[in-house]
Amino acid sequence: MSNGADLPDDVDSLKAMLLEARASISQMQQDMAERDLEIEKLKAQIDKFKRMQFGSKSEKLGRVIEELETRLEDLSASRGAVEMLAARAQPESRDKSSSTPRERAPREPFPDHLQREENVLEPDLACPKCGAQMQPLGEDVSEQLGRIMATFKVIRTIRRKKICTCCRCIVQPAAPSQPIQRGIAHPSLLADMLVGKYGDHLPLYRQSAIAARENVTLDTASMGRWVGMCEALLDPLVQALQRYAMSGAKLHADDTPIPVLAPGHKKTRTARLWVYVRDDSRSGSLEPPAAWFGYSPNRRGEHPEQHLSKFKGILQADAYAGYHAAYENGQIREAACHAHARRKFYEIHERTPSDTTTEALRRIGELYAIEAGIRGKPAHERLRVRQEKAKPLLDSLEVWLRTKLQTLSRKSETAKAINYCLNQWDALSLYCSDGMVEIDNNVAENALRCVALGRRNFLFAGSDSGGDRAAAMYSLIASCKLNDIEPRAYLCHVLSCIADHPINRIDELLPWCVAEHLRDLSQRANPTG
Repeated sequence: MSNGADLPDDVDSLKAMLLEARASISQMQQDMAERDLEIEKLKAQIDKFKRMQFGSKSEKLGRVIEELETRLEDLSASRGAVEMLAARAQPESRDKSSSTPRERAPREPFPDHLQREENVLEPDLACPKCGAQMQPLGEDVSEQLGRIMATFKVIRTIRRKKICTCCRCIVQPAAPSQPIQRGIAHPSLLADMLVGKYGDHLPLYRQSAIAARENVTLDTASMGRWVGMCEALLDPLVQALQRYAMSGAKLHADDTPIPVLAPGHKKTRTARLWVYVRDDSRSGSLEPPAAWFGYSPNRRGEHPEQHLSKFKGILQADAYAGYHAAYENGQIREAACHAHARRKFYEIHERTPSDTTTEALRRIGELYAIEAGIRGKPAHERLRVRQEKAKPLLDSLEVWLRTKLQTLSRKSETAKAINYCLNQWDALSLYCSDGMVEIDNNVAENALRCVALGRRNFLFAGSDSGGDRAAAMYSLIASCKLNDIEPRAYLCHVLSCIADHPINRIDELLPWCVAEHLRDLSQRANPTG
């Protein structure tokens, strides 16, 4: 996506950059060779265990196979990402197809039973040089495997050639932009794979098995490479999404644990996935909502501190101590979550209900009833209603909590729930002095639901790089959902054009920027719907 405008003009600097690029490519090639060896080793192990999978130990072997499949997906994706980066590190040539890595031609033709769709690209009738009539000369045909509405079909792109009978000029339409030049995977198939893996929680080996039922062979290692290539290609877009999310005046933040394979061990370790949501629609804002996910190998406070290093405004989050460093310089104000406070009392009430827990839940419920009536109203209107109705109730709740605390044992669960509220009372009260702030952090918690579903369905990631890829894809898919955009249609559109899109205009491909275009495409495809 670079146009070369950032390159130096002097020869020495260009030589130095070329030598550095060659060294980088050499290292990448070495890394790819090592990954290839491990990929082949993993394939052999998987085949061996699949042959052994019977008898009393079949359940344990099934788990081992799942872990190996996850590791294979992750290594293949890492290799694909390195290939994409290596290709883009090479000096640009006149051949546009050199800007993205090429795939080997398929070893065997696509099955005959698959539906064929032909896109015929015709050159102009008049010669571009002399204006004379052009005559047919031949054509180039390429085939890719697409996935349209849960049905495989082969998409044939036919680029007709014409020759001028007067000046012998030959013209042919340019090949359409592809995320993987000369690859067999159409953007629709790649989008389907990405949404299947990160939106519908289907690991690649399960998607491969689904394709096999239609007599379509999709190798898991190849699919993993495609995922890595797509992630590398989409990385500038994810960075643009992060910049947009962090430029708002208020953020919702939360995190969740995820299992990741520990290198060299047969066990998993617990990593974290963080989410930051910019969404002010409940206070009447018309600015597009967005969600950005970040991955970290642990839950140390340095990670949210780094994520929020450029953010200035209100951070709505739970009482996690790791956020405290972000509040110290005064650029970020803390807003707490009444849903977390309510949950403390609710969990106690479910086990051992009492008059205290009943009253606490009733009082917090009154605050939520007020919010239901002003959801979607402008910030100034919300502030007026809160000052008039919610503030007196909140003040009364504080007095009641402090009074009730004096009658309880400090070690009791109810006392701990009360102290949780009182220790962050200023942050819990902030929403009554700012109409933009929400009463709770449910916006962020809702964004993490997709991660929880995936965590229950399969082992999350095979390595830290796999976690980073998942965070990137979750960012795009979650942002689509927040803007009522179908994620598969969006990714198909972006993958169809991002390889040739100017890097300095990457913001044009953010979900809300292409929403109208996607609606037009949908209406043309379904004119009666």
